[in-house]
Amino acid sequence: MITAIVIDDDVDTVDVFCDYLEIVNVKVIGRGHNGKEAVELYRKHNPDVVFLDLMMPDYDGFYALENIRKISPAAKVVVVTADLRRETADKLSILKPTEIFIKPYDINKISELLAKL
Repeated sequence: MITAIVIDDDVDTVDVFCDYLEIVNVKVIGRGHNGKEAVELYRKHNPDVVFLDLMMPDYDGFYALENIRKISPAAKVVVVTADLRRETADKLSILKPTEIFIKPYDINKISELLAKL
């Protein structure tokens, strides 16, 4: 069974996304609402995949992605964002997330990704 953590500053988004993952037999082992929590949860649980929002107050998804990569360069981190700015794309090209989904995301594409894992 695939394990995951889900990070988004919107509590409802986290709840809905986790419900979906559990329906498709992904075990959600952590939920967080900022980049610092993402890093702490990754370090504690070492999940198979991290679903990570970028735009969050205090510690953002870039902070999380950069620090998770320091812990494990091969970590599978899926960025889920509505941010389409060039500056964001440039940062992501450096940090190299496993996959990027644009909100609103397509559930079928997420299922395809999970099947590959």
